[in-house]
Amino acid sequence: MANPPSGLEADLFAQGGERDPQISARGPARPLPNRFYAQVSVDETTQGFGILLDARPVYTPQKQRVIAPSRLLAEYLALEWAAQTSTINPAAMPLTRLTNTALDGVALQQAAVEAELMRFAASDLICYRVEEPETLASRQAACWDPVLAFLKDRLGAKLSLGAGVTFVNQSSEALAALNSAVRATVKSGAGAPFRLTAMYELTALSGSLALALALAHKFLSVEAAWTAANLDEDFQMSVWGEDQEALARREKRYSDFRAAALLLDCIA
Repeated sequence: MANPPSGLEADLFAQGGERDPQISARGPARPLPNRFYAQVSVDETTQGFGILLDARPVYTPQKQRVIAPSRLLAEYLALEWAAQTSTINPAAMPLTRLTNTALDGVALQQAAVEAELMRFAASDLICYRVEEPETLASRQAACWDPVLAFLKDRLGAKLSLGAGVTFVNQSSEALAALNSAVRATVKSGAGAPFRLTAMYELTALSGSLALALALAHKFLSVEAAWTAANLDEDFQMSVWGEDQEALARREKRYSDFRAAALLLDCIA
């Protein structure tokens, strides 16, 4: 078997695995690279757990060696590489993408990522309610109110509600409590960038730091959190009919959401 060019793994993920749809419309997609390795294994090091493709370490787009802080995460990463068939498709490797993000990006700017999470908290999805139709208002209350109660009772964060799209000012006490909850979830040490990456992905995909925290604390399952995040869209589809393209896009986001939840569990 021929050896791949140096840094092939890094270059592959630097492309992100997916092309811009407008670029794709103008020209043929770049072919996926052929699988160049036979065996995938986990390599224990003094820093953590690496991935070997045959005898070669895997690197991030910024040429850092991929080192996971737990064996469990490394084993899941190895499974993603092993699952590739004749070609390597980065779009089918969400946990590897998140690991690269943690090592190359989040680890270098944890304070900035935490601040971005708090911007989500200031306009959390579950704090914005409809007044009509009554059916949707009732569904929002039934699904989201228990999460608000969890935040208040377990995390000390009492969030205010608003109607429609009018901005709701959350109290400084509530935001401070959410910030403390994020820091307690992220913790410190080698696993912190990974946990913060997972929390950011869960929050960005759901539009709700509240749902991400409820999931992190096992108050909600992955499926329940995703259902809560898509409650409004599901209601609209029940009224106007399903949009197959929207459902396909959601399935891709759900795959990323599950990967982020798994990442959090791997280094809990």
